[in-house]
Amino acid sequence: MSGFAKPHENVLQLGLHEGMKVADFGAGTGHYAFTAAAAVGKEGRVYAIDVQKDVVAHLKHLARERHISNLEVVWGDVEKRIGTSLRDHSIDAVILSNILFQIRHTELLTEEVKRILKPSAKLLVIDWAGAYGGMGPAAELVFSEQRAEALFMEAGFHKVKSVRAGPHHYGIVFTAPDFV
Repeated sequence: MSGFAKPHENVLQLGLHEGMKVADFGAGTGHYAFTAAAAVGKEGRVYAIDVQKDVVAHLKHLARERHISNLEVVWGDVEKRIGTSLRDHSIDAVILSNILFQIRHTELLTEEVKRILKPSAKLLVIDWAGAYGGMGPAAELVFSEQRAEALFMEAGFHKVKSVRAGPHHYGIVFTAPDFV
């Protein structure tokens, strides 16, 4: 995974602890969801959300195979209002890893993140810093760090810090607006 982001190191940036609830939007292979599930322990809950039904089926299989009982795999569309089916202001942290370059309706994504996060909860954004000759998105699809920062700050989030997310990725930690 030398060219990829490092889920364990990146998840540490959220300060997760026992009992927290986390949503991983666009869970894909599940690296972030499984890492977060370990961090929040038996009393916590992680919602691995993906729009691709084959990905959802695969993640459910992996969770069963690994006996991970605090991971709930959810089919959902993060670009739709209430597309995650999660309750309003019920989540302590959201992870968005490698999905911004695929999102067509960013305003709906930010609305859904805001809707489910508790006031002052954390958001971790990890995405490709560029196009790397076939690894990652095509150059015209790259969602720059500056654009990601502007997107979430315009939606009312507060930037906490930028993080080194891997050799080809950027990372930003935000807090959700403190009003509901």
